[in-house]
Amino acid sequence: MKPYARHHLSLLFAIFLLLIITGTGCEDRKNVKIISFQEIEKMEPSSPPSSGLKPLKIAISAIISPEDTFTYYKELLNYIADKFGQPIELIQRETYAEVNELLKKEELDAAFVCTGAYIDGHKDFGMELLVAPVAYGKSVYHTYIIVPTQSNIYNLTDLRGRHFAFTDPLSNTGKLAPTYMLLQINETPDSFFAKYIFTYSHDNSIKAVANNIVDGAAVDSLVWEYLNATNPELTVKTRIIKKSEPYGIPPVVVPKQLSPDKKRKLKDIFLTMHNDEKGREILARIMIDRFVEVEDSIYNSVRQMSQRIDTTNK
Repeated sequence: MKPYARHHLSLLFAIFLLLIITGTGCEDRKNVKIISFQEIEKMEPSSPPSSGLKPLKIAISAIISPEDTFTYYKELLNYIADKFGQPIELIQRETYAEVNELLKKEELDAAFVCTGAYIDGHKDFGMELLVAPVAYGKSVYHTYIIVPTQSNIYNLTDLRGRHFAFTDPLSNTGKLAPTYMLLQINETPDSFFAKYIFTYSHDNSIKAVANNIVDGAAVDSLVWEYLNATNPELTVKTRIIKKSEPYGIPPVVVPKQLSPDKKRKLKDIFLTMHNDEKGREILARIMIDRFVEVEDSIYNSVRQMSQRIDTTNK
C-alpha cells in the first residue's frame, strides 16, 4: 500500500471512528465535537507567579486521543505548575514526529513521548531523558496485539489477510514492535495484512477493535490496562492474543539545550512527587507509582529491533 493511500485511509478512518464513537449519524454532523491537536489550555499555579514569566511549554504526544489526554494529564500539569511557580501551556500535536520537531526547534521545555519517538529524537538531535514513570512496580511496558472478543482470531498468524490498526509510524508498541513480530515470520505489514491504518492514538486503536472496524491492533499495554481499570465496558470487547517482551517505558524528555536550572527544577518536581499527599493522589489516579531517573540503555532492545528492521528492508 502506498504511503499517500494509507494517509487518506487514516483520515477517513478518523472521521468514521468519530461518528461511531459519538453515536452521531451523518444527518447530525453539527453535534460532532471537533478536538484541536494544538494548544489545549494553560495550567496556572495556585499561587500566581511573578509578572512577566513566560509559561513553560510541555507537549504530550498523541498516545491517547486529545480530549482524554487533557483529562489524564491536567492534574499532573497543574501540580507541576504549582511547584514550579510558573504557568504551563499544554501542547498537543497529531503525530509523534510533530512533537519531536518542536523539541528539535527548542520550542518546548519538556515532553511526554513514546519510546520509539525518544529513540528517533535522541539519535537525530540529542533529545535527553529527564525521568520515566514506574507503573505496576516496573519501568517497562509491552505491546498487546488485540482483537474483537468474539472474533475467530487466536494468534498472530490468524491476522493474515485481515485489516489492522497501527498507532503512529514512530510508535514502538503501535508500529515498531508489531513490525518486528512480522519480521520474525518473514513478513512485512504490506505482505501480511490486506489493509492497515494509523489511528494516531492507542485508545482509538482499542475503540477500532472494540467496534469491529478492524480485525486487530497493536496497542500500548499501559493504555489498555488504564482503560481496563477505568472503562472496562470498552476493553471487555477486546481480547489480547499476544504480549511482547518488556520494553523501556515511555519517558519524559527535554531538548538538549534546556537550561540546567530548568532541567534540575523539573526533575526534582517529578522525582519527589510521590513524597507528598497531593502528588501521590494524582499519581494514583493515572496509575503511576512514581517517577525515577533511568539510563538510556533501557531502550537498547528497541534500538536493536529498529536496526534489524532497517537492515532487512535495505
